[in-house]
Amino acid sequence: EKTLKYCLVSFGILKTAPAPVHSYTPANDEPASRPPWVTDDSFSQKFAPGKTTTTVTKHILPRGAPVPSPASTSAYPSPVSASSQAPAIARGTVQRAERFPASSRTPLCGHCNSIIRGPFLVAMGRSWHPEEFNCAYCKTSLADMCFVEEQNSVYCERCYEQFFAPTCARCHTKIMGEVMHALRQTWHTSCFVCAACKMPFGNSLFHMEDGEPYCEKDYIALFSTKCHGCDYPVEAGDKFIEALGHTWHDTCFICAVCHVNLEGQPFYSKKDKPLCKKHAHAINI
Repeated sequence: EKTLKYCLVSFGILKTAPAPVHSYTPANDEPASRPPWVTDDSFSQKFAPGKTTTTVTKHILPRGAPVPSPASTSAYPSPVSASSQAPAIARGTVQRAERFPASSRTPLCGHCNSIIRGPFLVAMGRSWHPEEFNCAYCKTSLADMCFVEEQNSVYCERCYEQFFAPTCARCHTKIMGEVMHALRQTWHTSCFVCAACKMPFGNSLFHMEDGEPYCEKDYIALFSTKCHGCDYPVEAGDKFIEALGHTWHDTCFICAVCHVNLEGQPFYSKKDKPLCKKHAHAINI
């Protein structure tokens, strides 16, 4: 004897799920041992859609650090002609000057603004006397060394790392080159990764769940509610039905035989499938 179950259904509208997080703001001071989104249970709520936060952090440079100078008094002034400016590069990018032998060409030095009569260097779209292209802090010659441009001055890699390079929130080492800004902190691009697949996010959107960032693919696979009828996610704003121990899109909750929509209607179940009253005794399901 087969038992038929007469069931009632509950309805609802899925509340808005956390939107993809892509807020890039300066870092806050946090304990070095664990990131703030792990230690702070309310962290994800601080970045809820519609909320905008702005913080200003005061950074104290080490003793003897170079003091930023106004552009007008910089030791390395910007060129007069806009057409001679070098293409913009990312902050912290390591560069190297190019040497040129003496020739009939007599460019102006970017440091002293005098004519160069002899071998010269080319860097940042300008020309330099080799003896005047030095680190703005330690005065080391940069003629044959890599340098980093910062605040209209040039620094050797060591001085830039000491005074200007941000610290990665994951590995706690200085970041030289491309920087990822996310969750109010700075990261190496290779250190800011999905908690599931460990792949770097790059410029992609990510979701926060239980204080951890996830790529969209893993977030859907791990945390989204799927419709028992079509196996697609029930997304924010979708009307849904909870019945037979599962969640259904309102349009997917139909009779397994005649496919009539059962939303708001009493129904029967057989083999975990909903049936309308007409087909409550159907045999082949």
